[in-house]
Amino acid sequence: VGEKEFEGSTTGRFSKATGSYRAISQTLSVEFVPAENFRAEFGGAVVSNNTNNVAGFEDRRQLAFGSFSADLRYRLLDRATAPFGLAIGAEPHWGRIDELTGAAVNQYGVDFVVAADREIVPDRVVAAFNLLYQPEATRAGLGGAWSRESTLGVAAALMLELRPGVFIGGEARYLRKYEGSGFDELAGHGVFFGPTLYVQLSRAAWIAAAWSAQIAGRSAAEPGSLDLVNFERHQARLLFGISF
Repeated sequence: VGEKEFEGSTTGRFSKATGSYRAISQTLSVEFVPAENFRAEFGGAVVSNNTNNVAGFEDRRQLAFGSFSADLRYRLLDRATAPFGLAIGAEPHWGRIDELTGAAVNQYGVDFVVAADREIVPDRVVAAFNLLYQPEATRAGLGGAWSRESTLGVAAALMLELRPGVFIGGEARYLRKYEGSGFDELAGHGVFFGPTLYVQLSRAAWIAAAWSAQIAGRSAAEPGSLDLVNFERHQARLLFGISF
């Protein structure tokens, strides 16, 4: 209780089936712990889109303010005193730029998560498991019609401590995109896999990085062994935090 942290995250999405595609989101936020087992975080994001000759996308090169968000999490179980750790969270957000296409929109959504972790080998190997549900409502421009979609996902990760404060590992994620907020129609699905890294720089600072590639998937709109309509071929993320 009373802990405060300044955090930043950079998320990159790269490569579609055709053309050149790059979408990068930079988020800065402040996190604090007002009560036991409860964490709150508030932040804003700037998005950069660089798209050229991508099927279904307008050519675009821009940098703009993207969104506001809050991240509220409550820890139900602490793995230090329970067989595993368990937390639930909700991240409501509002956006004015579609992070995927870069188009001007009015967008509302909430990311729900159930997160579990367990030390497989005490002070050495940690495993994590997440369930995700992300409904969104989007309206293009000022007078456009509202559209709704949702993403359902599961993620699993394993990290090994190489030396004190340095962890390496891998993460696998399976994501399903639906038309409508109630899983009305499957739009596509993708499997992502890649390495992860976490480094505790000091008692007050840390940095983490992850990269993943889509290794399997399928879009309902186009044939193929990957879903490059709803997802990207590569995703990367860099995070850091400083306590104060």
